[in-house]
Amino acid sequence: MLSVFTMLADWLAYSLFGLDPDSKLGGSVQFFIEDTVKIFALLIVMIYGIALVRASLNVERVRDYLAQKNKLFGYVMGSALGAMTPFCSCSSIPVFLGFTSAGIPIGITMAFLLTSPLINEVAVLLLLSLVGWEITLIYVSTGVLIGISGGVLLDLMRAERFLQPFALEAYRSAGARADAGEVRPKLSFSERHDFAKVELRDILSRVWKWVFIGVGLGAALHGFVPESWFEENLGSHQWWSVPAAVLAGIPLYSNATGVIPVMESLIGKGLPLGTTLAFCMSTVAVSFPEFILLKQVMTWRLIAIIIALMLASFTLVGWSINAFYTL
Repeated sequence: MLSVFTMLADWLAYSLFGLDPDSKLGGSVQFFIEDTVKIFALLIVMIYGIALVRASLNVERVRDYLAQKNKLFGYVMGSALGAMTPFCSCSSIPVFLGFTSAGIPIGITMAFLLTSPLINEVAVLLLLSLVGWEITLIYVSTGVLIGISGGVLLDLMRAERFLQPFALEAYRSAGARADAGEVRPKLSFSERHDFAKVELRDILSRVWKWVFIGVGLGAALHGFVPESWFEENLGSHQWWSVPAAVLAGIPLYSNATGVIPVMESLIGKGLPLGTTLAFCMSTVAVSFPEFILLKQVMTWRLIAIIIALMLASFTLVGWSINAFYTL
């Protein structure tokens, strides 16, 4: 069933603008409209909703609860929450801001951020129906493991040091309030609504132009780089094909749901499973739009660390799976 965003993008690109659905330009414009509208809709709903919840809950109590538990529990919970939320890499960012503003440990927040774009319930159902339970289990287990491992590593590195000043200040302020035992008074719905509106306006004013730039880059590459290129150039079992596939996925942009049919097609046409998974994970979790949006909340140093971590993880996963299936 087509989503409302897809139908709107189809109508604008092909009916109103009169573009050919089979042309590269038509495909790029349709992709740009659909993803731009979808991301803005998700950002507006998620930023407002999360801000409303933050104003309603005692986030310091949540922070204390997580801090008192075994750290591994926190990483697992962060990754599990990421797997259960249907966010792409770009729409995960307002949730990330909510976590940091609540003072939740950075490793738990990063476990969420790394896992969320890789897995969602719709993608899992699609995987089960298209490629079976074995590949589905491999994909989901890998995504959760990457999220947990990344959270542990970034906590050890004290990655909060590399947040943008406004995000770091919010993180430290939340920690200071919790350490002081401060409990914020309960707010009325009108006060929570006003807080959410200010939060929505502030965050959107920071990221709106980067959404257009980032999705525009992804749309151009989506429409003008043919799928057959990957099948023809990355279908061998040479060691370099996996890192090449990971690097090839960076300029593209999709979500986990959208990349599943591509995964099925690539596997069906002979691309090794490990190479396919590495490419698809790179496409959904490491993309130009995400880098551009993350720059609003992180410094380039932290972005570079995350990119290196993800690329190394996807490459190791691809090599391991290819080696296992060739034994």
